Amino acid sequence: MKDLNESVGKCRVTRGEMATTAEVGNYGAFRVPLAGKAVAMIIANDGEECGWEHVSVHVRYFDRNGKMHMRTPMWDEMCVIKGLFFEPEETVIQFHPPASAYVNQHPHCLHLWRPENVVIPLPPIAFV
Repeated sequence: MKDLNESVGKCRVTRGEMATTAEVGNYGAFRVPLAGKAVAMIIANDGEECGWEHVSVHVRYFDRNGKMHMRTPMWDEMCVIKGLFFEPEETVIQFHPPASAYVNQHPHCLHLWRPENVVIPLPPIAFV
């Protein structure tokens, strides 16, 4: 995972319930502007406690009447987020767990995961 103070520090949430400061380290909540009036709402964790670096993402946007809506991030938006939070040569995963292990605490949230100290195997390059 990148140093978040360098890559997205200006997007860190510093007020309210999810507030953190740069001093807390490589985790926290972030508001990352996307195309149009959309904003990616992100919670990042450096994996220190569980061995998995983790970024959760949902998107907020406002309609022409100023009403806020939420939606699931699109592929290209997740690629932007991956580039902001992880190094170019780091492989990250979006899991589809078995039904018995599935937890959905937010209907529009996607997650990027990277285990620490483990090389994630990739399929043959021709299929990636």
